[in-house]
Amino acid sequence: MGKENTMSEYHIETTCVQGGYTPGNGEPRQIPIVQSTTFKYATSGDMGKLFDLEAEGYFYSRLQNPTCDRVAAKICQMEGGTAAMLLSSGQAASFFATFNICETGGHMISSSSIYGGTYNLFAVTMKKMGIDVTFVSPDCSRAELDAAFRPNTKLVFGETIANPALTVLDIEKFAGAAHDHGVPLIIDNTLATPVNCRPIQWGADIVTHSTTKYMDGHGSAVGGCIVDSGRFDWLAHADKFPGLCTPDESYHGITYAQRFGQGGAFITKATAQLMRDFGSTPSPQSAYLLNLGLESLHVRMKRHCENAQAVAEFLESCEKVTWVEYPGLPSSRYYALAQKYLPNGSCGVVSFGIRGGRKAAEEFMRHLRIAAIETHVADARSCCLHPASSTHRQMTDQELEAAGVPGDLVRFSCGLENAQDLIGDIAQALDKI
Repeated sequence: MGKENTMSEYHIETTCVQGGYTPGNGEPRQIPIVQSTTFKYATSGDMGKLFDLEAEGYFYSRLQNPTCDRVAAKICQMEGGTAAMLLSSGQAASFFATFNICETGGHMISSSSIYGGTYNLFAVTMKKMGIDVTFVSPDCSRAELDAAFRPNTKLVFGETIANPALTVLDIEKFAGAAHDHGVPLIIDNTLATPVNCRPIQWGADIVTHSTTKYMDGHGSAVGGCIVDSGRFDWLAHADKFPGLCTPDESYHGITYAQRFGQGGAFITKATAQLMRDFGSTPSPQSAYLLNLGLESLHVRMKRHCENAQAVAEFLESCEKVTWVEYPGLPSSRYYALAQKYLPNGSCGVVSFGIRGGRKAAEEFMRHLRIAAIETHVADARSCCLHPASSTHRQMTDQELEAAGVPGDLVRFSCGLENAQDLIGDIAQALDKI
């Protein structure tokens, strides 16, 4: 379990480079890869203390591994949290973060404008587990948001910048509603990254990431992360969160909120209980590659945003493009929210529609030379996707519209190439439609 240390006192650039790990005298300068499934102890008593959560340490890498914990600690510091954990994917992070407090018979509220995989997780898979979800528009009024709450509501979920609709969530509005109803706000901060937005500063209680995207940044390793702000008082709402506030008989009768407090209860439960049972374990090698990406994240995000701004401005001038969505454009309905929450830039992703709909979008992408068609986003190399026929193809046309993903939408992820080369590639592909 990665924990906050004094590195949080530094600027984000310094934390990206040096957070999470401080070598001692004669120790490796880079985070070591501890490629071991298990760990040796002198006595059963020593190991027993670990199983009782009375001592810190490692006994089996399905639960925790030193390499993974050091990288989680860096992300924890970057987000300004108190504890964090790595997982094998962003999907695992979304599931663990929600299922950790919302079990059978529970209800949660989610912005409708979220990643298609997360939408399906909530609307289909978790529904089979006896968990209900109400999807609300990210642009809903406070009154409409309040109306979605039920007595059994356990959490509110949203994305800082929705993938691929590029909706910018009004985090303070959603946090205010969640807290007034005694539940936490969980924010997926994947596309913004803590370089451009730290949702905890705006009221979020739990932050999740698909580290596969900008944090890794090079298409090297799938991964996820959960960060706890340490600010939500579980015991003040004990009746809503029995998993945290009553004894866990599957783990020696521990009451997590009492034993580990606000700063450690959520991540400890997710590790000791959910990771134990579901085993969505990150590999030490993947964590090492993730850390290499984190060291340059602050440099790369600036270039991603610069390229996306240039591409978005060019697309607005194209006759064959019917609409463009990018939070950095003054024409965007989310421009004001982006200026508030993302003043230094949003992300490198631009969404737009092409005259002629799905057929024209597919033809356009076929003619691209630099940007590859990939089920990926937020990479050093530019890539593009037609979500309605790929990541969101399980959704109906009505659901696509509600999620802000119309059938003609093309998601273009600007990499680190020269901006004029990207514009030239888009221009020649549009000319061939």
